[in-house]
Amino acid sequence: MKKGISIVIILGMLGWAIFDFIGSSEDDSISGGENASDAADKTGLAIGDIAPDFELETSEGETVRLSDYRGKRVLVNFWATWCPPCRAEIPDMQKLYDNKDVAILAVNMAETPDTVTEFVKEYEMTFPVPMDAESEVIDTYQVQAYPTSYMIDSNGRIQYMRLGAMNYDLMVQELEKME
Repeated sequence: MKKGISIVIILGMLGWAIFDFIGSSEDDSISGGENASDAADKTGLAIGDIAPDFELETSEGETVRLSDYRGKRVLVNFWATWCPPCRAEIPDMQKLYDNKDVAILAVNMAETPDTVTEFVKEYEMTFPVPMDAESEVIDTYQVQAYPTSYMIDSNGRIQYMRLGAMNYDLMVQELEKME
C-alpha cells in the first residue's frame, strides 16, 4: 500500500514538472519571451546591465555625467571623508588613475564642499569628485555601505561591483577583465 502511494506521488510530481516545463515554454513563445535586444539595453545594477546615468557637480562647479565617459572604462566609487576604509583606498585609486587607462568618478555622499575640497587636497586626488548633495545618485545605485564601487566597461555596462574597500591589485585585476 505504501509503495503504491509513493509511486502515485512520484508520478504526480513528474507529471507536474513536465506540465510546468511545457507551460512555461508556451508562455514564453506566446509573450515573445524577453527579447535579446531588450535584455542587452537594460539599465540596472546587475552585472551586464547598462549603468544608470547621472549628472552631478564637483566642488569646483564642473558638471560630470557618467554618459560622457562612454568609450572609456570607469570606476565609480561612492565614499565619505569620515569613512576609514574609504580613506584607505583613496591612495590606491589615485595610483590606478595615474598608471592605468581608467576614468574614476569618486562620488561623495552629501558632505559640504569645503570638507570635500580639504580632503581632496590632503589626499592629492586628481580625478573628478562629484558631489551627491541630495543623495539621489546614492539612492539610484542603492548604496548601503561605504565605500561601494562599480566598474563599468567602455560600453557602459557594469562588470564588477564591490561593497567595501579595494586595494590596487584587486582594482587592476578587475580592470583588466573589461574592454
